Amino acid sequence: MSDANAVPAGYMQDAEGRLVPADKVKPQHVLEDQMVRELAALAEEESCRLAALKVNIKTSVDAFVELVANQYGITRGRGRGNLTLSSYDGTIRLQVAIADFIEFGPELQVAKSLIDECLTDWSAGGSAELKLIVNDAFRVNKAGQLDKDRILGLRRYDFPDLRWKKAMEAINDAIRVQKSKEYFRLYRRGGADEDFRQIPLDIARV
Repeated sequence: MSDANAVPAGYMQDAEGRLVPADKVKPQHVLEDQMVRELAALAEEESCRLAALKVNIKTSVDAFVELVANQYGITRGRGRGNLTLSSYDGTIRLQVAIADFIEFGPELQVAKSLIDECLTDWSAGGSAELKLIVNDAFRVNKAGQLDKDRILGLRRYDFPDLRWKKAMEAINDAIRVQKSKEYFRLYRRGGADEDFRQIPLDIARV
């Protein structure tokens, strides 16, 4: 990454690292460079403030839940799972959500084979719709990734066929949690008869 501070006075550095005399650069390009740098500095400052806000929210929530737990003689920290906290008048809501990022292990291929066996044997029973659902679940997207939600959604179907049940067990065993991420969302409303509106912390939603 180029270091703008290392560029000699009277020069500008282009995208290929070459030094160009500033008076040879078009005025609009100089202005564009200045504007982008100023806005990037402001964005980086705001990003640091948002990071500090997230730490503040997490620390406060963890301390509060620990306090509540102590009231019941429990000293351990809060476990996994979603959590909602509200202001006393019900106009402000804080939601804490845990999202797992998962991948599938080799058991998924076993599950697919068992499901294919079921669909082949059931084809005479008019299960075309189910076959479409299954094939759609195992179809990869443009990035070459499987749709995890659709695959996991197959577990909603409870068929008596032992092969199907084993396939669902294989899907469960195939789940590999790579990482978990905690999300904080704040909502506010004017009164009890109004809908909650999320306080936007995403620049695209402001």
